[in-house]
Amino acid sequence: MKLVTYIHKKQSKFGIINEGKIWSLKELDSSFPDKMRKFLFAGETMMEKAKKWDEQIKLGKVDKPFVLETEVNLEAPIPNPTSCRDGYAFRQHVAAARRNRKLDMIPEFDQYPIFYFTNHNAIQGPGEIVCMPDHFQKLDFELEAAIVIGKKGRNIKAADADKYIAGYMIMNDMSARTLQMEEMLLNLGPAKGKDFSTVIGPYFVTTDELEKYRVPAKANHVGNSFDLNMKCWVNNILVSEGSMGDMDWTFAEIVERCAYGVDVFPGDVIGSGTVGTGCFLELNGTGLLNDSNYNPQWLQEGDVVEMEITGLGKLTNTIKKVDTDFSLLKLKKM
Repeated sequence: MKLVTYIHKKQSKFGIINEGKIWSLKELDSSFPDKMRKFLFAGETMMEKAKKWDEQIKLGKVDKPFVLETEVNLEAPIPNPTSCRDGYAFRQHVAAARRNRKLDMIPEFDQYPIFYFTNHNAIQGPGEIVCMPDHFQKLDFELEAAIVIGKKGRNIKAADADKYIAGYMIMNDMSARTLQMEEMLLNLGPAKGKDFSTVIGPYFVTTDELEKYRVPAKANHVGNSFDLNMKCWVNNILVSEGSMGDMDWTFAEIVERCAYGVDVFPGDVIGSGTVGTGCFLELNGTGLLNDSNYNPQWLQEGDVVEMEITGLGKLTNTIKKVDTDFSLLKLKKM
């Protein structure tokens, strides 16, 4: 089942999308909540009821009104997540980024998964990404996948963690690298380099839709793994490609760490971290390592960023600049 949150006739709704048609769950059955967050908190019974509607839609047995995807504005599938964390699961990305800085691969990567909290109030979906002038100091995309937690849990073991995952989405962990790098010199962050926009969508896809792509987790790891091709284009030029199956740490293992000693809640969003080649920071570093004349690339105003993951759809955003000269970088004390 693919779920979306969307604006239609100035109202925010959520529902099932199938072959470009969207059915509002509330309009299919008045017992459904009117918002995605309430739906997730309603639990597994409500999710199973929605899946039964999805089955009927796919069989062509639902004659209730629908709207076309082209007639609505898609929002983030989970517009107001209870929290948003981002992991660091792809060894290829971590190793390349360190190599490009002439650093050895850090052995702790293979000992435990890590994550950081990002701004759950800056979640957005398809459409414009509005950036301040300082964000354009090495503005970057990050090609990732993300999960949505479907039920409350605490001290969840990795072997059980996939039962807590309701579904998957594309994530673009936008990054302002100059802001990120200057504050991390103080061994704190990332914060201002990340907190202005994290993009998810366009759909929230339940796990059962991905079964045909299942592959074994890597040696000595536990949890579901799916061979989903991941791609990113900037202005119609393919700049990144990888696979979700290349995750070294599984989402189940990341959830185990996230839930240690704390509750995770329905609607929590957790990203995978960047796939190998999945950002300009890595691509520029590799380019300069191989060719001193390499011309680094960063996102500019008007750029169109498109991300596609097998089974999860295509997420499209356009970069927009705020017309202001207000700058944090100019406020630094000397």
